[in-house]
Order: sequence, then C-alpha cells, then structure tokens
Amino acid sequence: MDEQLEYDELFELLEKNYLKYNRKDFIELDPISIPHLFTNKQDIEISGLLTATLSWGQRKTIISNATSLMRLMDFNPHQFILHHTTNDLKSLATFKHRTFNGIDALQFIVALQSFYKKFPSLEGYFVQKLESNRDMTNALASFKTDFVAAMSLKRSAKHLGNPNSNSTAKRMCMFLRWMVRKDSQGVDLGIWQQVSPALLYLPLDVHTSRVGRRLGILQRVQNDWKAVDEITNALKNLIATIRLNMTLLYSVWVWMALYEKGIQKIVCPSFILILIF
Repeated sequence: MDEQLEYDELFELLEKNYLKYNRKDFIELDPISIPHLFTNKQDIEISGLLTATLSWGQRKTIISNATSLMRLMDFNPHQFILHHTTNDLKSLATFKHRTFNGIDALQFIVALQSFYKKFPSLEGYFVQKLESNRDMTNALASFKTDFVAAMSLKRSAKHLGNPNSNSTAKRMCMFLRWMVRKDSQGVDLGIWQQVSPALLYLPLDVHTSRVGRRLGILQRVQNDWKAVDEITNALKNLIATIRLNMTLLYSVWVWMALYEKGIQKIVCPSFILILIF
C-alpha cells in the first residue's frame, strides 16, 4: 500500500467517524445531552460542570444520575444554586454516583453559589484568570484552588483535577471543550465566546492515551498532565493554527475506531486530517 492509498483510507475512516459522532443524533447518547437540556447560560454551565464531574463509568448510568441531580434542583440549577433553602438541600442526601455522593453534591452547590455571587458566569472567572497569562494550566489550577476554598468540607476536592498536581484533569478539560468549542453541528455548546479554543487541552483517558502511543504522538508512559501537555502540543505542532474540531475528533470514539482497525502508526500528513475537518 503506498502512502497516498493510506492517506485516502485514513480520510475515509476519520470522515466516517466524524459524520457518525459530530451530529445532533449523538447528543442523546452522551452525557453532553444534560447541558443541552437548558438554554440559560448559567444553567448550561452548572449542569455541564456537574455532569462532567460525574462522567466516569457507563454513559447510560452517567446520564441517568446526572438527570437525577438536575431533578433534585428542579431542572433550574442556577436559581437553585442562588436561592436554595436548607430543606431544599436535604433532598441531596440520597444522591450517589460511584464515589460522588450527596455530601459532594452539597459541597459543589456551596462552592458554585460562592462563584456566582462573584461572577455572572463561570466564563467570567476563566476570562479573568486568562487575562494576565493565557495559560489554561494555571487557570485550571486556580479554579480548583478557589472552588475548594469555597467548600466547607475539603473531602470533595478529590473530584476536581489539578494540573499543577500532575492530574490529567480530564473531566475539567472535557467541560471546557463543551463550553468553548462551537461548530455548525451543535454537538458542543460553544457558549463561551471570550475563551479561545486554542487554549483547550485534550481530555486524556486510558483510551486516548493508548491510541496516542500507538500513533507515535505520545511517548510518556504515565497518564498525567505532562502526557496531556505532550499530546496536545503534538497536535498543535502539526498545523500552524489549531482548528475547533481537534478536541472533539481526538476523542475516545474516533480513536477507538482507529484502535480497532489495528493501525500501529500513521504518518503525520495523514494525521493532520483530524485537525482540519
């Protein structure tokens, strides 16, 4: 097989998966369906952050439990965050998703209330942090520090990753992708207009890291922030300007398709396709 044939074959594979998953039909099968329930910016942010935080395990369970959490907030999360009563919070006691329980839900609500009293939206917080230093690594680390500081019980800190502690911060990276990335298909929400998609980092997990190593664009053995930085920069270096679709297409779904194909390593010119759709 010559290089041109390999290029064409890869294009067909990526285009097939791009069309399969970057469409509205995909939304209902993914946790991103939860913030899509809302139209108010703050409701989208809150539901997105909470859903991303719950996003480990089976998708069906994530969606079910995230929906239950929204129901406990009367499907009006911003108003609930700002104006809940003590009795309102009692209903959260029975909530549980894996290691995230009612205590954690309460702590997140307490912290979110503190944030929304200071900023009209979570975007405002990130814009402020990025003004002096356009470094999402530090912005994510600051977010965790300030979010945990607003909690009355620090045990819930474990549910937020911190790049400065070398965590992959996968769920926060995914949340940011949901808020920032926007295209004509409308899978990601793209409600944050003041944060550049060029600042996004790849949501790294066991699947994306495994395939990244098979493709030769990730050398680091450990799955940590250094690996996130390495693979994100490898993608950026392939083209002069990062495109909006990068973090969507380099996702578990596209890469699992590649992995199942048994592709061991792909030349860089072919790999650029992932960035330019």
